[in-house]
Amino acid sequence: MATGGYTYPLDQISGDMLLYLINKLKTAAQLFITGVLLCAVSLPGWSRIESTDSERETMVEMIDQLEQRHYAKHRYDDGLSSAHLDSYIDSLDRAKMFFTAADLAEFEKYRTAMDEQLHEGNLEAGFFIFNRFQERLENRLESVIETLPDQVASMDFEVDESFPLAVEEWEWATDSAELDERWRKRLKNEVLSLKLADKPGDEIAPTLEKRYKNQLKRVRQYNSQDVFQIYANALTELYDPHTNYLSPRRSENFNINMSLSLEGIGAVLQQEDEYTKVARLVAAGPAEKQGELKPSDRIVGVGQGEDGPIEDVIGWRLDEVVEWIRGPKDATVRLEILPAKSKAAADEHKVVTIVRNKVKLEEQSAQKKILEVPDGDKMIKVGVIDIPAFYIDFDAMRRGDDDYKSTTRDVKKLLAELQEEGVEGIVVDLRNNGGGSLQEANELTGLFIEYGPTVQIRHSSRRVWRDGKRLKTTFYDGPLVVLINRLSASASEIFAGAIQDYERGIIVGDRSFGKGTVQTLVPLTEGQLKITESKFYRISGDSTQHRGVVPDIEFPSLYDAEEIGESSLDHALNWDQINPVRHRRYNDLSTVVPRVTAMYVERSAGNPDFVYLQDQVEMARQASEIKELPLNEAARIAFRESQEEKALMIENKRRKSKGEEPLASLDDKEDTDEPDSESGAESDAEDTDLVAEAAEEDEAEEPDVLLTEAGNVLVDALLLKERAYAVNTPSKEPAK
Repeated sequence: MATGGYTYPLDQISGDMLLYLINKLKTAAQLFITGVLLCAVSLPGWSRIESTDSERETMVEMIDQLEQRHYAKHRYDDGLSSAHLDSYIDSLDRAKMFFTAADLAEFEKYRTAMDEQLHEGNLEAGFFIFNRFQERLENRLESVIETLPDQVASMDFEVDESFPLAVEEWEWATDSAELDERWRKRLKNEVLSLKLADKPGDEIAPTLEKRYKNQLKRVRQYNSQDVFQIYANALTELYDPHTNYLSPRRSENFNINMSLSLEGIGAVLQQEDEYTKVARLVAAGPAEKQGELKPSDRIVGVGQGEDGPIEDVIGWRLDEVVEWIRGPKDATVRLEILPAKSKAAADEHKVVTIVRNKVKLEEQSAQKKILEVPDGDKMIKVGVIDIPAFYIDFDAMRRGDDDYKSTTRDVKKLLAELQEEGVEGIVVDLRNNGGGSLQEANELTGLFIEYGPTVQIRHSSRRVWRDGKRLKTTFYDGPLVVLINRLSASASEIFAGAIQDYERGIIVGDRSFGKGTVQTLVPLTEGQLKITESKFYRISGDSTQHRGVVPDIEFPSLYDAEEIGESSLDHALNWDQINPVRHRRYNDLSTVVPRVTAMYVERSAGNPDFVYLQDQVEMARQASEIKELPLNEAARIAFRESQEEKALMIENKRRKSKGEEPLASLDDKEDTDEPDSESGAESDAEDTDLVAEAAEEDEAEEPDVLLTEAGNVLVDALLLKERAYAVNTPSKEPAK
């Protein structure tokens, strides 16, 4: 007989001890019965997950590295322990669909104890809470699967009720009955969404049943590695969002996102609750070229080939979704998505067909073209250099190849060609450039400035070193505008920030991403720790972190800063400043920028395409404020129609301004739109995503009004400078 971890031979137990053991067994029996009653469904085969010795050792190592090497210099104390508990619970049950207030009250005992426990390698709290979560999750899924057909059959879509979208504002349910009600509305919303997405009625229940059975199967496959990773990352994310623990499985394929980007569809994916979300698209990758997949889109299904069945992937693990999307080169994959910003339009699914391919270095190369900007009766030629990434072929460079590819080398050639073609200024287009080689960002800046640093880097030790231009030469000294957007990040921000600080050119567009940190990999007993050790600073002393680069002239943006960018990430490191570097200023833009801005505002007010863009932005803003969806079918359809009417109205407003015939329906747009001769991109059919009409549009699918306006800004600045020079230059005519 065993109790409390000790074994007692029956023939040596005293009367008192026997009575004690009997009472212990009674208590255990009572607890067991209570546990069965609490669990509406008994789960065969469910067993507790326990931590391993190596995981306990790994946790001690990880905390030591975080405290010593992370840039933020946070001690893992009672305060961080409290935040860790909240973060961990949130990572398990963000929508508050499984735990009750009673569970949360029980977890409170760990609030200020986890720091002491984890410093000693004690993982009790993490595994206890996870086991409770898994129990609740399995019970709920079993119950949903068992009752699903009857629930679907009994749903009344004429009742006036709604499904709340802002689940983060919910309080924890007081009891299981309140959770039942939340799940009833969740299921009703899923059924209505499928119904309005034209799913046949007899297929709705089987579709949902299959989805939840798949989730249940995956829940039962959780192991200690999975639990440890969730628990560890609930802590690392409190330091900053780019500090992560990588389990052995993730370490073997360190960056599954990068693997996907190199051969597959060219998209970086991340997990968001039960969805797989598109974080960004890889420059020149298959997805970007196809043009329909967008950042923040959520992938809900994956189908192989042109007509293979689409597998529901809601609730799948990220690595499983990645493996399902990857495949042989030239093969087709179909993604069923909920478009970006469509939380309020979950009944509007969209299927995107992409042919897998390998992203080639040469396809990420900088490209050039010429804009012709009107100035009265004449046209001024403006060169455009599109840089999708900061790249360099390190292997070829190390081999001593004289023709190895790099961003700087390619741009230098393009600059020379454009000058030979007679352009009077250059626009560097860094939109959607997520960064790359820091070396190339520095080298590229050197084409436009003389001697001087480009960036400052401060280590966690608080030592600062500077990097950038060393030689007193420049390659191009003419008028310059740099165009950025919310997806311009990292090395792009270093280049744009340096051009702005030196006042070498005018920065236009949207505020950049704000990724101003540097990570390194640290091996652990199990897996690796990706840790933020350094931070980028501009020569002005301003950090690029969090705030990004603020353009001199700000254009409207379809990217929601609350959804995309460093500031949208929890626990992102703050913006701050260090000492500036003495540097030259090439132009006095303090008077030029306000005048050019005024000219831009006046011009854009009369530009139908620019007004259309602003209308789209406003529509997206209104969509973000929607807090609930009607579960009454007639009200839901009316809601959809109202959103379609808004989208149709702003489309026809643009058409009227341009002297074009109005559309009777957005479905007619595909037949009437012509390819954009300037950008070379086709204007695809307007997506009718209820609320998110605006967010689905991409600058490249419409006339590239932002690039055109960047060219206008450059010409405005050029002409202002020429006029100022003419006024201030003494006349050479002889005095009379």
